[in-house]
Amino acid sequence: MASKAEPALAEGDKAPAFTLLRDGGDKVSLKDFKGRNLVLYFYPKADTPGCTTESIAFSKLRAAFDKTGTDIVGVSADSVAKQDKFKAKHKLTIPLASDESKEMLEAYGAWGEKSMYGLKFVGVIRKTFLIGGDGRIVKIWPKVRVKGHAEEVLEAAKSI
Repeated sequence: MASKAEPALAEGDKAPAFTLLRDGGDKVSLKDFKGRNLVLYFYPKADTPGCTTESIAFSKLRAAFDKTGTDIVGVSADSVAKQDKFKAKHKLTIPLASDESKEMLEAYGAWGEKSMYGLKFVGVIRKTFLIGGDGRIVKIWPKVRVKGHAEEVLEAAKSI
């Protein structure tokens, strides 16, 4: 588990290993993507407007990502049951992983203090990582704006 004293992840760093439960009850691990690129996008809460828009955008571009040798996994702290409902409701085509323990979220710096409407609280920070087939971080989007984000990530995946 990441501690507050650890430096933030940077491009070129080895991506932290993980194994999480995913929609459908299977498991997904970083090692499953060895030799392929991986987009890990962290979203705050299943079936909320921004998270839905982002997940639909990545789903629509899945075939284009496939052509670049890039897989996509969405991660939130929601339960597998919530991920299953979210995926079915919006006909999402990408795996959704559940990190209820928040260990992986912390390792990637995607769990921490946020503020909304002047209130501070702790939650999932919307950010995205593009990880190369060698397990190293190629690019990080630390503050994601949902509109156009999936397309921007696709352009980065094409350049690997």
